[in-house]
Amino acid sequence: MAELLNVKPTRMELLNLKRRIQLAKKGHKLLKDKQDALIMEFFTIYDEALELRRELNLKMEEAFESLQLAEIDVGTLRLKEISLSVKPNKEVKIRKRNVMGVPVPLIEAESFKRSAGERGYAFVSSSAKVDLVAEKFEEVLDLAVRLAEVEETLKRLAKEIETTKRRVNALEYIIIPRMEATVKFIKQRLDEMERENFFRLKRVKALIESRSGG
Repeated sequence: MAELLNVKPTRMELLNLKRRIQLAKKGHKLLKDKQDALIMEFFTIYDEALELRRELNLKMEEAFESLQLAEIDVGTLRLKEISLSVKPNKEVKIRKRNVMGVPVPLIEAESFKRSAGERGYAFVSSSAKVDLVAEKFEEVLDLAVRLAEVEETLKRLAKEIETTKRRVNALEYIIIPRMEATVKFIKQRLDEMERENFFRLKRVKALIESRSGG
């Protein structure tokens, strides 16, 4: 049997509890709908994350293969010197947006892809293979930023799903059953009190009649 609430068995409490049960059931339905919608959104984004992760792994393989070829072409030392002359990328701005009421990151960044002239290293000391390395790693950066946004969104959605699930379960298995059990108890107690009053009135009536007859 569900645990009872600590309330007085009165008609006022009975009406109050019935209203609370109606509100709790409405709240439960809203939370359940929210949970279902969050789960659907989670798996939609999860599929996107899997695809991005797969694509990123491929791009990283290509980038490191091109890096090895560039090292063979110009030498490791020269490649390091060229890398030090590369201009820094523009800053990434992180804002927020809402997904099903959950604040998630929105990364605002221009594409990291640049022309050879925009990168900052001298053409004379470079080679086509070095340009290819830069291009490949710029593609990696573009995907990595997008994946970071998507994976952080997944983490926050998962946390909200878990929180919502706990609230749904608390209402479904603890709060509503406890209120319903208390309503049942109050009804039984009120019925008992009514029966007691009825028999008490009968006894008083019988006593009055017997006295008046005597």
